[in-house]
Amino acid sequence: MIPISDNIFIFTRRKPITVYCLVGINIALFLWELKLEISGELENLINSWGLIPAQISEPIAYVKAGNFAAGLFVLSRFHSLLSAMFLHGSFSQILANLIFLWVFGKNLNNILGQLKFLGLYLIGGILTQVIQILVNPSLTVPLIGANGAIASILGAYIFKFPKVKIDTVLPLLVIFIPIQIPAIYYLFWWFVQQLSYGIGSLNIPGGVNPHSVNYWAHGVGLAIGAVGMRLLQRR
Repeated sequence: MIPISDNIFIFTRRKPITVYCLVGINIALFLWELKLEISGELENLINSWGLIPAQISEPIAYVKAGNFAAGLFVLSRFHSLLSAMFLHGSFSQILANLIFLWVFGKNLNNILGQLKFLGLYLIGGILTQVIQILVNPSLTVPLIGANGAIASILGAYIFKFPKVKIDTVLPLLVIFIPIQIPAIYYLFWWFVQQLSYGIGSLNIPGGVNPHSVNYWAHGVGLAIGAVGMRLLQRR
């Protein structure tokens, strides 16, 4: 199922500038990844800017044991909680994430405004990354992608518009069937479509994003988005 648009019309002078910017930044960085892949430098970028749980959890353990100098290394890796969200490991991953951001993010952006929407996106993504560290603190494989942030946007959207129907294209071999699907069904489809993220993978030695770690952690992102939307609505 490929979401195309929703059927909500919200009269507002706001434009989803934040969505436009996030889409543009993600595309620009993915093109940079493709350039580095050709030159053989992509692995260095992913290892430097991707989230590697062991590089955060192990120094924290040293700090707890009394080696406070290890805290400097922890601080040097905290940037990956943010930077990893803007890197992607395959064509299918970035395509799916940006489609979901475009369809489910535009009206939320207009309702919340630019800063609140950006905060929801970033905080949802960062908290999901933290969950991934807690789930598998010894993992040495980089985790990249906006999956957690997009999950939070999807969770917030379904909390706000649970009964809205989404215009969807259902590919059937070479035939594309247009249908409407209630937004809440995308809660389940979100998990299913992540299984296809290996399609069109970039050449990253050692790989990225083991499903056993990402899969359920992103489910937490849905809950984070719903809770975040409820809190923002009260303000």
